[in-house]
Amino acid sequence: MTARPRTTAGSVAALTVVRPGPLALLQDAGRFGHAADGVGRSGPADRAAHARANRLVGNDTGATAVEVTLGGLAIRAEIEVTVAITGAPAPADVDGHPVAHDTPLLLTTGKTLRLRAPRTGLRSYLAVAGGIDVPVTLGSASTDTLAGLGPPPLAAGARLPVGTNRGAGNLPTATPLGDPVTVLRVLFGPRDDWFTDPAALTTGEWQVSPQSNRVGLRLSRPDGGGPTLDRARPGELPSEGLVLGAIQVPPSGQPVLFLADHPLTGGYPVAAVVVDADIDRAGQLRPGQRLRFVPA
Repeated sequence: MTARPRTTAGSVAALTVVRPGPLALLQDAGRFGHAADGVGRSGPADRAAHARANRLVGNDTGATAVEVTLGGLAIRAEIEVTVAITGAPAPADVDGHPVAHDTPLLLTTGKTLRLRAPRTGLRSYLAVAGGIDVPVTLGSASTDTLAGLGPPPLAAGARLPVGTNRGAGNLPTATPLGDPVTVLRVLFGPRDDWFTDPAALTTGEWQVSPQSNRVGLRLSRPDGGGPTLDRARPGELPSEGLVLGAIQVPPSGQPVLFLADHPLTGGYPVAAVVVDADIDRAGQLRPGQRLRFVPA
């Protein structure tokens, strides 16, 4: 799931965006080795779903694909291509004929694939055989919404070249979706000693705020209930490193769970970190959904 993307010669403009939906971004496996320069990895919010879409069409797991937020994407084939849709199960059709999720699909010349809003989950992934071949920035074609690096969000009329990316390997497992309350495992620290009762994080439920995005999930207590994360000491920390899955707690006591486009440093204390195996589930949470943290 961490294969480096490849940009290949000989690509052709094979797909045209008819409608981008609320947000459609290009994502490969991410931008490696630039943390010291202040540049994060970015990449797909649901890494397993992105990798699975690529493997279904025969690509390396890190090939560039489209991350579609809440459906709405319509894309027309200019040549015959094979595609696959994974992640949040967005109902899809080709010129009005329903097509399956999580399986390779032959899209013939002139046909338009449309994705509607998924019933569960937030982000779907559309991969095309050969991979989407666009220029890279610092070795990656991923769009980092915080740093402003990579290709811009897809817009109507955008033409997507398809290359010759090919790979081999196992098919990654799909991310589980649809639980009424999503459970995420956490490791406490490194700054849990900054709170009078850090176990309050794993007591009761939290709810995803509408002020959430690829940078992070802002969390609050449903209906204002449940214990708060009160500070045990005054003042703030000097800025220190942040990692994917870090749960940072500002003075309000309402945590922020950092996702793919997270900043690399921050001054608020980090009470815990979500284990890496659960990050993809966090990347599929939509505003209003409830979650619960449990000790790993």
